[in-house]
Amino acid sequence: MSIRDLDDLLAEGVSGRRVLVRADLNVPLDKQTGDITDDGRIRAVLPTLSALVQAGAKVVVCSHLGRPKGAPDPQFSLRPVAGRLGELLGAPVHFAEDTVGDSARSTVAELADGQVALLENLRFNKGETSKDDAERGAFADQLAALGDAYVDDAFGAVHRKHASVHDVPARLPHVAGRLVLREVEVLSKLTGEPERPYVVVLGGSKVSDKLAVIEALLPTVDRLLIGGGMCFTFLKAQGHEVGTSLLEEEMVETCRNLLERARGKIMLPVDVVAADAFAPDAAHDTVPADGIPSHRLGLDIGPETVAGFAAVLSQAKTIFWNGPMGVFEMAAFANGTRGVAEAITKADAFSVVGGGDSAAAVRALGLDESSFGHISTGGGASLEYLEGKTLPGIAALEN
Repeated sequence: MSIRDLDDLLAEGVSGRRVLVRADLNVPLDKQTGDITDDGRIRAVLPTLSALVQAGAKVVVCSHLGRPKGAPDPQFSLRPVAGRLGELLGAPVHFAEDTVGDSARSTVAELADGQVALLENLRFNKGETSKDDAERGAFADQLAALGDAYVDDAFGAVHRKHASVHDVPARLPHVAGRLVLREVEVLSKLTGEPERPYVVVLGGSKVSDKLAVIEALLPTVDRLLIGGGMCFTFLKAQGHEVGTSLLEEEMVETCRNLLERARGKIMLPVDVVAADAFAPDAAHDTVPADGIPSHRLGLDIGPETVAGFAAVLSQAKTIFWNGPMGVFEMAAFANGTRGVAEAITKADAFSVVGGGDSAAAVRALGLDESSFGHISTGGGASLEYLEGKTLPGIAALEN
């Protein structure tokens, strides 16, 4: 794979040039206050932005946030992000009230060398996510007109065929930012010749969301540890009753086939924390995985499972983890995720946290991020990379 990177652009000189940076600033916001609850994605793009600022570029940052319906929606405004980004950069970030309109054009035109502007949410424009090539291309034309060069540092969006990711690079000199380059380098280690034993930990809600990556990983991993809501469909496939736990009935036969093909590679929970209700204060107990009461639902893996998973992880040399082991947002059901995460940090292994809820869990549980080899910013993108899919944003940078 041949991709020009940020150092190539800096070597050409960017002083006085408008550099359009596609970032992933899709941060979680408190629904009541609008405050940012996790600024990890903002911090992730700082190395690229700081390098451009120091080199004297006029930096124009664009991003999406949430899933607005192709029109302005105040609850998805990037204005709070502009404030936090300015705090982290140590200088004000100019905010454009639109993406490609009068405010965007005037804000960019007024930038001095070394200053940063943030455009309003890309998805306030239908053209950003349109499946119509002409509509998407027209929006890309307007966006590209705001820059003289393009940097993609939004790994969390490279699996989307969106205008700012797929179409703009064809209109401007383009390079990969520091974050995207690091993500690709790390994930390529997992798809190449990983040091063994290679252990993958998968959690999250649905088997259907992870089926493709399970299919892709089974031939290459040494052990596949499965927790989270998805484990109950596998337990059902083994003939166990799962009470009112999350279950994809239509995936039971698929899971049964996977277990047969895996020939012992897949490790499932032996105990779970079962509760009366999906609530932080619900009555709960640890029960055997094959003895979940009919009126209860599993919300976490149990301590015996954590110990078993930890024993496997302690022998690993390469680890990939994607998806929490339980409902970690509720303290009563966070022990499984915490226990597995701590086991990963103690292993003498190269470890990759596959973005999404796993990365959020690391921060929410107060774990030391530096204890992991790499924490990805793109859950869906990292999974699709491991599946061997072509990622539109990466392919656009290669052209």
